[in-house]
Amino acid sequence: MGMARARHLAMFPLSAVLFPHERMALHVFEPRYRALVDDCLAGAGGFGVVLITRGSEVGGGDERVDVGTEASIETAQPFTDGRWHLAVRGQRRIRVTRWLGDDPYPRALVEDSSPALTEPGDLLAVAEAEVRRVRALLSELDGAPAVPATFSFGATPDEVAWGLCASAPVNSFDRQLLLEALGPAERLSLLVDLVRAVSDDVGRILAGG
Repeated sequence: MGMARARHLAMFPLSAVLFPHERMALHVFEPRYRALVDDCLAGAGGFGVVLITRGSEVGGGDERVDVGTEASIETAQPFTDGRWHLAVRGQRRIRVTRWLGDDPYPRALVEDSSPALTEPGDLLAVAEAEVRRVRALLSELDGAPAVPATFSFGATPDEVAWGLCASAPVNSFDRQLLLEALGPAERLSLLVDLVRAVSDDVGRILAGG
């Protein structure tokens, strides 16, 4: 089965990775992204979030990855000076097939690229156990709060898998590797490896090593 046909999408390069189903707060102050928000709220739909690998979110001239996440605006709070405070939610993974320029704001042709995890399996259970374990260890160092035993990472296997990625204490480049994984099984295997490495490091610190 081939990929879906490419479509136009407004793009918001950031120094952070957004996963499908994950929520993120955004403070929008640069004029070109104010224009993006205005167009989205006027009915243009969502926008794509991609990681900046070099450069700044402000002023352009940045280097960007081509795999990101389409986001929808859940709430938008305007300020009197034109800034916005947004709450957005990741919807689906996208792949940029061609950048279209930055005037009036970054735009690209994108394809949906998000095979879903449809059945829970042993790997999902292992990944959840490892994420809960590393967060519990980090809580002993005040590095991150533990995950409450009653907390649910999502209503479906796919939501749980992405929720575990969002809750893992890894850096932006590792988050990007998780986002770019070929499929759900590969993503969960990588997640387990990354989280176990963090757990080992934290364990050594707690043991005084």
